[in-house]
Amino acid sequence: MGHVNLPPGRRGPGGRQWTLLDLVSAAFFAAVLIFFVLVFTSLGDSLAASGRRALARSSTSDPRQRQRILALLDPPSSAASAASRAVVIDACSAEEVDNMPCEDPRRNSQLSREMNFYRERHCPPPEEMPLCLVPPPKGYRIPVSWPESLHKIWHDNMPYDKIAERKGHQGWMKEEGPYFIFPGGGTMFPDGAEQYIAKLGQFIPINKHIVRTALDMGCGVASFGGFLLKENIMTISFAPRDSHKSQIQFALERGVPAFVAMLGTRRLPFPAYSFDLVHCSRCLIPFTAHNGTYLIEVDRLLRPEGYLVISGPPVQWAKQDKEWADLQAMAHALCYELIAVDGNTAIWKKPSGASCLPNLGNFRLDQCSDNDDPNEAWYVKLKKCVSKVPLSSEISIGAIPKWPKRLSKPSARVSLMKNGIDVFDADTRRWARRVAYYKKSLGVKLGSPQIRNVMDMNAFFGGFAASLSSEPVWVMNVVPARKPLTLGIIYDRGLVGVYHDWCEAFSTYPRTYDLIHVAGINSLIRDTSGNNRCSLVDLMVEMDRMLRPEGTAVVRDSPEVIDKAAHIARAIRWTVHVHESEPESRGGEKILVATKTFWTLPATSS
Repeated sequence: MGHVNLPPGRRGPGGRQWTLLDLVSAAFFAAVLIFFVLVFTSLGDSLAASGRRALARSSTSDPRQRQRILALLDPPSSAASAASRAVVIDACSAEEVDNMPCEDPRRNSQLSREMNFYRERHCPPPEEMPLCLVPPPKGYRIPVSWPESLHKIWHDNMPYDKIAERKGHQGWMKEEGPYFIFPGGGTMFPDGAEQYIAKLGQFIPINKHIVRTALDMGCGVASFGGFLLKENIMTISFAPRDSHKSQIQFALERGVPAFVAMLGTRRLPFPAYSFDLVHCSRCLIPFTAHNGTYLIEVDRLLRPEGYLVISGPPVQWAKQDKEWADLQAMAHALCYELIAVDGNTAIWKKPSGASCLPNLGNFRLDQCSDNDDPNEAWYVKLKKCVSKVPLSSEISIGAIPKWPKRLSKPSARVSLMKNGIDVFDADTRRWARRVAYYKKSLGVKLGSPQIRNVMDMNAFFGGFAASLSSEPVWVMNVVPARKPLTLGIIYDRGLVGVYHDWCEAFSTYPRTYDLIHVAGINSLIRDTSGNNRCSLVDLMVEMDRMLRPEGTAVVRDSPEVIDKAAHIARAIRWTVHVHESEPESRGGEKILVATKTFWTLPATSS
């Protein structure tokens, strides 16, 4: 630390003594400084909001009250008491309209800034989770339907003007009457995503059904991914919860696949070799920092023969010559082919087969050991080594069928499972029957304008999503992190998804899904010995947080579990219908179809 050199007359014990006037003056100036900080900076807003939230949470986070509710709604025995039928879970305060338990700035701001650790997921323990229902904001309306929603959404559904004010001149979004309008621009493509995509199409086979899955890092409001949908490219976009406020919330409100994430100290929650295209438009990820750890993570995710696009810094960027040279050198060390450099946009193609290692010694890197599973990515630290993936050449872009044939043909990864091809084919047929039953007999409005954003909480091979491929929906396929790691097969089919543990909150904003589907809900909270790791009540409260008002939940499980789920559903203010499973089903399951009611806080609530 530096030392302040004071003039001789003010040093040491013989220096000038503080007078009462000095102390009063210092206190006055300190008070003025604190006043300006609290009134004229965002710190004051956040502290005030934090105080209001703490007061509002006091009733809903009472541990004793929480335990009483859990005991009534989720008792050890399957029988529901008369008291449980009268339970209605309270609403959270108005301050919690955008509550994200695992991406809470109040908690995360106290953590380390090293490698953006504080911007990653950090979940509170269950006993600290308030057991309450997240309300919609004042003035909330049922969202604009797809595809109109790609271009405009209701302003009051997320009344946050910061992006429009700061990025409107770059074509991100602007306020117009009761709407936010999305012209389709971005920082590196202010003239629009369509023009930018057409430019990339000169070097990448974007419209040839070869590229199907894409990852957009630091996506803004996801216009890039939104306009790639016209090319039958399914892009999953991510960005952290940060100062831009709600950029992922805007993306999901538009009907574009997205979730909240940060490339910091951990692997992103995807399997190896998932994406045919990885895109960064001014995402500001320091790819070669920390011995190239971030570029190594991109290499883990990018399919052999896939394309990497970096637009913005450091590509031919002023005062970043070294960073640009390092990026080129490391990409070359990975044997990536530099296809084009056009202004501030660079495009590489990954080689087929395993990444080569002729020059990685310069970056002090090597291949990962055989003990490293490149498909494990749930709370797994980033590795400073290049992953080895089985069957890498068999799942390269050139080796898998074009879209849509790849949807129904089992990939090479399926063969790694016992009887994998037979299980895959049976699963595909089973979900085609089940979805037809949902539509025809249960009245689930799949294919209607009311349903765009869909989640499958227990996706396995993605059969449910595959059966919806002709509908105007996209599906977030979630593979539970404690179950077989089948998510790579889902990506081989041309679908998208993430790993997750359902004893924690999902990385999305409230009110972001129109339909949530789960088969075997009880298996999501049980350990290998059959004991519950967490409560079904907490899980269904989390489903309510993610579900839009008037959204639909479809739950399949045993009659005992469905009976318990129905009681919990009524306690969280859903309307409930329980049905027999389709005639071809042999598992003795029942199906709960529930609708989240559109309720609001009383006008006087705060």
